[in-house]
Amino acid sequence: MMDARTHNETTVGKKTGVLVRPCTRVWLALVGLTLAMLVVGEMGLSGGIVVTLLLVATLLKTRLVADRFMGLRQSRLLWRMIVTVYLVVVIGLIGLAWWLGNL
Repeated sequence: MMDARTHNETTVGKKTGVLVRPCTRVWLALVGLTLAMLVVGEMGLSGGIVVTLLLVATLLKTRLVADRFMGLRQSRLLWRMIVTVYLVVVIGLIGLAWWLGNL
C-alpha cells in the first residue's frame, strides 16, 4: 500500500495530521501576496519603496508560478536562468519606466 506522502505531500502539524501538498502552499503564498498588493493599492500608498516592493512581489509570484505550476523546477538550469533573466529584465524595465516618469 502507498504511503500518503508519496505524492509530494507534507505534514503541516504533527498533532493535527493535516496533509498539505506543496502546490497548495504555493497557491496560498500567491493569494497572500496578491492580497497584500491589493491592500497597498487600496491604501493609495506610493513612492519608490512601495513600487520596489510591488515589483519584487511580482517577481516572486512569477517565479513561484514558473517553478511549481509550469514545471521549471525540474528543468535544466539553462531554462530556469533564461526565464529568470527575462523576468528581471521586464520587471526592471517597468521599474525604470516608473522612475523616469517621476523625474
